[in-house]
Amino acid sequence: MSDDRDDQYVVGVDFGTLSGRAVVVRVSDGAELGTGVHAYPHAVLEDVLPAHLAGVERPLPPEWALQVPEDYREVLRVAVPAAVAAAGIDPARVVGIATDFTACTMVPTRADGTPLNEVDGLADRPHAYVKLWKHHAAQQQADRINELARQREEPWLGRYGGLISSEWEFAKGLQMLEEDPAVYDRMDHWVEAADWIVWQLCGTYVRNACTAGYKGIRQEGRYPDPEFLAQLAPGFDRFVADKVEHRIGALGDVAGTLTAEAARWTGLPEGIAVAVGNVDAHVTAPAAQAVGPGQMVAIMGTSTCHVMSAEVVREVPGMCGVVDGGIVAGLWGYEAGQSGVGDIFGWFTQHAVPPAYVETAAAAGESVHEHLTRLAAAQEVGEHGLVALDWHSGNRSVLVDHELSGLVMGLTLATRAEDVYRALLEATAFGTRVIVNAFRDSGVPVEELIIAGGLARNALLMQIYADVTRLPLSVIGSAQGPALGAAIHAAVAAGAYPDVPTAAKQMGRVRRHVHLPDERRSSAYDALFEEYQALHDHFGRATGSMRRLKGIRREAVARRRTAQAR
Repeated sequence: MSDDRDDQYVVGVDFGTLSGRAVVVRVSDGAELGTGVHAYPHAVLEDVLPAHLAGVERPLPPEWALQVPEDYREVLRVAVPAAVAAAGIDPARVVGIATDFTACTMVPTRADGTPLNEVDGLADRPHAYVKLWKHHAAQQQADRINELARQREEPWLGRYGGLISSEWEFAKGLQMLEEDPAVYDRMDHWVEAADWIVWQLCGTYVRNACTAGYKGIRQEGRYPDPEFLAQLAPGFDRFVADKVEHRIGALGDVAGTLTAEAARWTGLPEGIAVAVGNVDAHVTAPAAQAVGPGQMVAIMGTSTCHVMSAEVVREVPGMCGVVDGGIVAGLWGYEAGQSGVGDIFGWFTQHAVPPAYVETAAAAGESVHEHLTRLAAAQEVGEHGLVALDWHSGNRSVLVDHELSGLVMGLTLATRAEDVYRALLEATAFGTRVIVNAFRDSGVPVEELIIAGGLARNALLMQIYADVTRLPLSVIGSAQGPALGAAIHAAVAAGAYPDVPTAAKQMGRVRRHVHLPDERRSSAYDALFEEYQALHDHFGRATGSMRRLKGIRREAVARRRTAQAR
């Protein structure tokens, strides 16, 4: 172990949904010394593939979400040097770099790592681009995978709560094969973006154990067998062998060393350690010092990912997976999640708030979020008479169905914007309670909820979560949780610490029990939660009305676009 960690630094880079963020961290104590941020120039492509990329504008079907891999390289060229400059350190003292990424975000590549959208003749093919985690257009493929797995009683299905998601790599890969087999055939590797960016840094392709185990359906050292895959579609039997199978790297291990080209991009020393990739949610747990059993970390942003470690392996309904060493070595790592949280609040403020509220907020020097939060905080629990379902981006856990949609019940002519806003805040808390209950009912104890992400700044939202779940809420002591977590892994890869838990103890930070449940409010929320649970089970299990509405929408959109093309 190094003896001069006070003068050693690491860089963590967090690749989010809309931007990448780099942070320079001191190895000895986790002090964050400088930050750089770079927004992806192309953001998320959801409606069209623009003409400047494809040559001609290409409309995208509903539920698509693509990104451009060059935007990720720009983060390395812009955000990393900016962070080092802001830190005011000698770049020569940086000993390692690590990254985290949204998941499941998939990059189709050639054998040398070139993304297919950068291959001549493929820039106009949507399937050649990165499929972001929120690409939900493979639900039909996910349904077929789930149904066949149930019929065959595949042993791996229980490790994913009985359902795999349309967000994951097998469903997305099957969609590509069926919708654009020519592009599928040109693809040599189906790569998690978490591993692709590491490949760009060190020139070596290593699959990280985290995404392989969760999103890649890899259990007990193997993926679904070729016989199973062959029954899904002709030619899919070779998917694992030809596109997916690759060397697995443990979290905190060294994937390789920084190449000369990546050193020029970043301004960091050539040859420093590059850590195996990781997922934004999982890498945050060490940053919050949440590496022990019973500590659930909710990384709250556009969506929420719930991760925790446990000493026992159990099959939890609707979980996104349980993986041996999926967060830290020696414990079983669990993941669950909600597909829409901050996105829902943002949608409401952008599309459902009267102009008078916007004007009043501006006059008060508040954002619309702050204004609605202040108004909603004055209410008693249940005063608005509403209950909502937080499925505007579908349901990840525990129903694993992205054909579901949002709902607000109880609207009257007396309902005001702050009422609906508070109901949406509460709905996301109810969704987290469903997840916590599923874990507990399955024999996986949850004793503490630790919040990371920008939404932790909303005190009303945090108190609602404490009251609804009846759990003490701790808050990560960093505004850059994923980037700090990545930096912790970089320190381990560089040899500054022997393992991730040891590094987390020195470099992580958390404020314990910032929000405590209030029994009076918790009791009032119990009644609302009963209504939420009833709606959850009815619309999520008993009726297909939401799915049918999605189908009607897709057909209408297709008719309109066909008419416009004539």
